[in-house]
Amino acid sequence: MHTREELRARQRDVFFSISLIFTSSPPSKWSSVQEKTILVSGVTGYIAAQIARAFLDAGFKVRGTSRSRSSTAILTEGPLKSDFEAGRFEVVEVPDITVAGAFDEAAKGVYAIAHTATPVSMSFTDPEPILHAAVNGTKSILESSLKAGPQLKTVVFMSSIAAIVSNNEPPYTYTEKDWNNVSEALVSQLGKNAPGPQIYIASKAAAEKAFWKFRDDNKPSAVYAAINPVLVTGPPLALPKDPANIGETVRNIWQILSGQEHPPPLIPGGAFYVDVRDVARLFVWAVQHPEEANGERYIAFGEPGSEQRIADVLRENYPERRNVIKEGSPGVYPPFSGIGVDSSKAIKATGQAFIGYDQSVLDAAKAFEVYL
Repeated sequence: MHTREELRARQRDVFFSISLIFTSSPPSKWSSVQEKTILVSGVTGYIAAQIARAFLDAGFKVRGTSRSRSSTAILTEGPLKSDFEAGRFEVVEVPDITVAGAFDEAAKGVYAIAHTATPVSMSFTDPEPILHAAVNGTKSILESSLKAGPQLKTVVFMSSIAAIVSNNEPPYTYTEKDWNNVSEALVSQLGKNAPGPQIYIASKAAAEKAFWKFRDDNKPSAVYAAINPVLVTGPPLALPKDPANIGETVRNIWQILSGQEHPPPLIPGGAFYVDVRDVARLFVWAVQHPEEANGERYIAFGEPGSEQRIADVLRENYPERRNVIKEGSPGVYPPFSGIGVDSSKAIKATGQAFIGYDQSVLDAAKAFEVYL
């Protein structure tokens, strides 16, 4: 039988224990992560926005850069509004990424950097400003990373399969050991006559080479890693008001869903695709596994895709739109060219397979339903 004083003492002990649960900060992986900020350059981009979302979902804070603060309203007043209002997502304006010191303020105090800001288009007409922006934008953020502070642990670079694939004759399977050593010279030779896709490819190859050269020349304490995705598809985190402004590599899904004629393929003969959420996942993985990712490149490739496959998937899953979606030639897909891409390194490292192409198409289409 307890006395009244003993019961009160016991109640005080219980209350004190409960209060500790809600007011103390016990050491945990989650609480330590929440104090770490990730810098995501070009955060309003199709891929970068999903990278920001993935880091937030993993418990990190995110600081995004954009050429103008007003352009980030698509995120701060949209899918990242609650994170923005809670102080977990912030925005820094960087009008010109090629200027020395452009990222100095944005990089201060960050735990990791995800560099994605670069010109992206298959319709470029002049290679000089594009290569300048891609290479010098990379050098600029890396220079700023040296001033970020000792807490900076990892810099992850958004490269591309374009920095890997060259002109090898089939049969050939590309891996992370391969480098594109032909596009820059070709574009330099052709000048303004260079095709838009070749200009973009050359810019990605030149930028990644600059990334690794900077590491070799400066020997920073931070871990450097690169992600090399094939063409990226899947649902955008935020949608533009006008569907004509949907990202170039995922726009074909909207065009076919809306009943337009099948657009020509971005890459003749079909293309390799990866889901944007898988690309974002690899960025988070690299930051969370710096020892394993150090000095490594990771190809991100899910499945081959084509406009006809999009039409087939959408006609099957949108029966009410079968009379709208152009039928094309059902089941007729580009034959295998003999050129392959090996993404087993990323799968083995992360222990996770890539999202299937059909699922990427359906998830993107679901996002685009707001336009119908």
